[in-house]
Amino acid sequence: MFFKSAMHRWHAVGVVLRYNYRVYPTPGQRRSLAKAFGCARVVFNDGLRARQTARENNQPYVSDGDLSKHIITQAKTTAERAWLGEVSSVVLQQALADLNAAYRNFFASVTGKRKGRTVAPPRFRSRKDNRQAIRFTKNSRFAVLDNGRLRLPKIGDLPVRWSRRLPSDPSSVTIIKDAAGRYFASFVVTTAEDETLPPVESEIGIDLGLTHFAVLSDGTKVTAPKFLRRAARKLRRLQQTLSRKIKGSNRRQKAVVKVARGTCSA
Repeated sequence: MFFKSAMHRWHAVGVVLRYNYRVYPTPGQRRSLAKAFGCARVVFNDGLRARQTARENNQPYVSDGDLSKHIITQAKTTAERAWLGEVSSVVLQQALADLNAAYRNFFASVTGKRKGRTVAPPRFRSRKDNRQAIRFTKNSRFAVLDNGRLRLPKIGDLPVRWSRRLPSDPSSVTIIKDAAGRYFASFVVTTAEDETLPPVESEIGIDLGLTHFAVLSDGTKVTAPKFLRRAARKLRRLQQTLSRKIKGSNRRQKAVVKVARGTCSA
């Protein structure tokens, strides 16, 4: 099995990479992020509801432009959605972009244009979802500062734990809150197509297995560390406990957090 430190895909002008880092927002920044998560979720759900209503009433499919006009621009002028103006407009537009992409993938799947597993239609997002995310693109003017902090509009400067340097300026950044309440910044960057890795004197392959943790191509066998086996047993117990909890209950939510933390330690 072969692993890379960054997810990648080929692009017309180079290679698109995604780099993930842990971020540590202050209590005030967490409240601002929670507001942004909530606004993005509302815009996504409003757009989905508008298209479902149009379909149920045999009305034409609501175009992307019309959806943005009604769900964001006009909604901000109403008393019910005036608070949408308190977060970056790019976050709201990207929420609609996610909805539009979900619809395109669904239509391509049901018509046979998209290969692989059948893609389900978009579903409503919930504040109880284990993963919350918002995305900032270049036109939102986010910035990585000289002091290493990540500046986000209407959020502030977030401390980042930099495990490695970004190879180029990012085109977007997604802020993610996972089930365990941790925050991450996921940057998308593009590198030159002809960029190559530095030469090495030797190469070696790694095969992950069950009997041994890994077997190298030169025949070396690496025994699975005991802490890994212990963590795997603990994770299995946590997952069994989670499966017995009632969906929607507070105890299940607590169990979800324990599994999420156990996944990182396993």
